[in-house]
Amino acid sequence: MAPRLCSISVAARRLLGGPGPRAGDVTAAAAAHLWRFSGGYPALMDCMNKLKNNKEYLEFRRERSQMLLSRRNQLLLEFSFWNEPQPRLGPNIYELRTYKLKPGTMIEWGNNWARAIKYRQENQEAVGGFFSQIGELYVVHHLWAYKDLQSREETRNAAWRKRGWDENVYYTVPLVRHMESRIMIPLKISPLQ
Repeated sequence: MAPRLCSISVAARRLLGGPGPRAGDVTAAAAAHLWRFSGGYPALMDCMNKLKNNKEYLEFRRERSQMLLSRRNQLLLEFSFWNEPQPRLGPNIYELRTYKLKPGTMIEWGNNWARAIKYRQENQEAVGGFFSQIGELYVVHHLWAYKDLQSREETRNAAWRKRGWDENVYYTVPLVRHMESRIMIPLKISPLQ
C-alpha cells in the first residue's frame, strides 16, 4: 500500500524517508513517513486539495482506515543548523529521537543544539532535526543514521569523549518533559536506505 501512496503524483511533494519502527515502539506495525513539500504552506495546501479529489488516494485512505488503530500527523520545520535530509545508500538503521520540551524552551533548545551538532556530524550520522509547528507543540525530532546498533553505541560513546558534548547535555536535559527513542528499518521505497 505504501508504494501506491508514493506513486500518486502530486507536485512539490517528495518522500524523504519511510522507515517503520522496529524497536522501542509498543506496536511492531507502526510506521513513520517523512514528506517534504517544496514551496511551503501553499505547496502543502495545493497537495491536500489535489489529493482530496484523487480517486486512487481516496481508495487508499478507505483501505488504510480499516487497518489503523491510530494515526498522528505533525507539520514540522527543519532546524537551520542541521543538514537537509539527503538520500542515503544502505544498509542503515535509523534512530528517531523525540523530545517533548517544556513550553517556552524551543529557542534555548535550538541555540544549544546549534553549537552541539558539530559533535555528532563526524560520522555523518545526523540526518535531520525538526520541530513541530502544527500538532503537538514543543516537540523536537532528531533523526540519526547508523550502520547497525553497534555503530550507534560506538558513535554515541565517542560523542561523550568530546569536550563540550557533556555541557550540551547538561543545558538541554532540564528543558525536556519526555523523550523517546525508536530504531527504524527503512522500507524499500525509502530514499533513506
